[in-house]
Amino acid sequence: MRGIWKWIGLAGAAGVVAGGVLVARDHRRRNSYTPDDIRARLHQRLAEAQNTPA
Repeated sequence: MRGIWKWIGLAGAAGVVAGGVLVARDHRRRNSYTPDDIRARLHQRLAEAQNTPA
């Protein structure tokens, strides 16, 4: 029974580490855009949304 809890603990720790990696990667990707880049992308998405028939 003791071995099961060890594996559950290791799996939980691995899950926390994997979640942290995903958050850090997403944060890095968001920080790579300048405000002008974001504004240009939003204007482009708005133009595309207005051109597509609903």
